[in-house]
Amino acid sequence: MDVQSKRLATLATKNKIQHKVQPAEFKIVLKVLKKHYPDAHCALNFTNPFELLIATILSAQCTDVRVNIVTVDLFKKFPTPKKMSEAPTDEIEALIRSAGFYKNKAKNIKACAEVLVTKYMGEVPKTLEELYALPGVGRKTANVVLGNAFGIASGVVVDTHVCRLTNRFGWAYTQDAVRIENILNEMVPQKEWIMLPHYLISHGRSICKARSPQCSICFLNSACPKLGV
Repeated sequence: MDVQSKRLATLATKNKIQHKVQPAEFKIVLKVLKKHYPDAHCALNFTNPFELLIATILSAQCTDVRVNIVTVDLFKKFPTPKKMSEAPTDEIEALIRSAGFYKNKAKNIKACAEVLVTKYMGEVPKTLEELYALPGVGRKTANVVLGNAFGIASGVVVDTHVCRLTNRFGWAYTQDAVRIENILNEMVPQKEWIMLPHYLISHGRSICKARSPQCSICFLNSACPKLGV
């Protein structure tokens, strides 16, 4: 258990919060989030599964806003897996430089496109296992693509906002994304797996911020144990 996880667990014990969330509590939180964020959606711009796949790879350690700026020129010049696979690496690097870690991302993007062309006839696969095997693709990216490009609920997407809110809500006492995903997959009905992250991310960006969360104006104030705040 990492330091942050230990701190949250200790705090929960101290406050006598044995937070194995009951279904009714989760349903209330979800209902309220749905009401306040009716337009919640994937913030990455894309017109097809390939674009979402590449955009999500680029989003690692980068804001969605920046990724959306970068992908305009990237997809204009290399709009398909075939064209991306044939692109000189240095040209990809130049186009994505502002997204950070551009050398590693460019290498993965090109390699990923090559696999799509040689193994999947230029199509993005529709299974978690196949996506997870692609260069530069982790569980988060695979879940994002399956859920938002294909409508397949393979698992709850866990990013920094989802991680923070699940700990503050007391739904998890860990910073490990895979463990949080497993907890949420078990707790949340599968029909909610795709949209739940969008609601949590919207709330995390607008109110439940990493620094100085706005608890005083939060519509979940009375229901939230505010662990770690």
